Amino acid sequence: MTADIQRDAFGLPGEPDAEEDGAASGALLIRTPVPLGQGSAAVQKWFDEVVDVEAPLFDGSLAAEREAAEIFARMAKAENTRRAYRAAVRAWCAWCLKRNLPPLPGTGADVAAFLASERGRGLSPETLKLRRAAIRYLHRAAGCAVPTDDVAVSETLAGISRQAARLGQTPRKKVAATAGILRQILAPIPSDLRGLRDRALLLTGFAGALRRSELAAIRVEQLEKTERGLRLTLHQTKGSQTDAVIVPLPYGHTELCPVRALTAWLDAAGITAGPVFRRIWLPKLTRPPAPPDGEPPALPRIGTQPITPWTVAAIVQARATEAGFGGRDFGGHSLKRGALTTGMERGVHPADLKRLGRHKSFDVLGEYLEFGDLFERHPLGGVL
Repeated sequence: MTADIQRDAFGLPGEPDAEEDGAASGALLIRTPVPLGQGSAAVQKWFDEVVDVEAPLFDGSLAAEREAAEIFARMAKAENTRRAYRAAVRAWCAWCLKRNLPPLPGTGADVAAFLASERGRGLSPETLKLRRAAIRYLHRAAGCAVPTDDVAVSETLAGISRQAARLGQTPRKKVAATAGILRQILAPIPSDLRGLRDRALLLTGFAGALRRSELAAIRVEQLEKTERGLRLTLHQTKGSQTDAVIVPLPYGHTELCPVRALTAWLDAAGITAGPVFRRIWLPKLTRPPAPPDGEPPALPRIGTQPITPWTVAAIVQARATEAGFGGRDFGGHSLKRGALTTGMERGVHPADLKRLGRHKSFDVLGEYLEFGDLFERHPLGGVL
């Protein structure tokens, strides 16, 4: 068992969309005064308050209703996005502090220089796009002119992306855990408590083409038994932030059946409500002392909180490594990519793949497909 699995909890950056801040303009109804022209520490503290979200309280007063409106405005951003924006603004403020520049309002030239500096530290173009989106959101929240729309910023990012492509530093997609690969990953997994959990997690993620955040957040209450399998209700997805989506998890006839795997895990863990996938603490001693006569040995302890999305990725990587694959080639997206690629290889209609993946467009669906041998699938095969 690798250290990644044993830890089972991480605090890593999320995966928000770089351009998710939308087209809204104007300041949010922030009660704390906007620290225009002030130092980096004040701006950073103010922005942390901007992105923090707590449930609004209503007492019938206009002030409470205005505060609730402010809170709901903040909720327009996904939690992962707010976390990533906070980290990006922290980096922007630190850069401004070293150069004795005000972070709010910033100028286009300064933002371009900041992005160039971050590139010099080795950050990828995708991360820099997220940095720009965060700075844009910072200024819109403050009601300031947005410096990220300056042509200097766009041209700087375009040049960085072109240089990265020339150097071969394009984003590397995770390997698709297709049905064949998934069988190999599952083969060495034991039938102990942790093994049952990980098997259920892998098969549920594959059968439902789930993202790691969706997989980590599943609760028993979201699962409904039917004659043909389980109906998983996702109350919120990346593609549908306001409407629930039903994901079918069908009964299978092979070792890839997600329903049997989920049932085995829940029964063994004694979970009847709450999070489905939880952290497990194993005894620290490799050879625990023998229990007194008549008492059972100490069992692993199961947590009450759901695992994190980054734990999902760690489990996939660790189990792939144990099966002889390069663990770093796999991740949370491997299950979703594997499901869609397997469907494509079986000749499933793209519309059905799009529905399974819950994608808004076929362009996005294409990003999840792995086409295998390009020569074998060449459109002009047998013609040339």
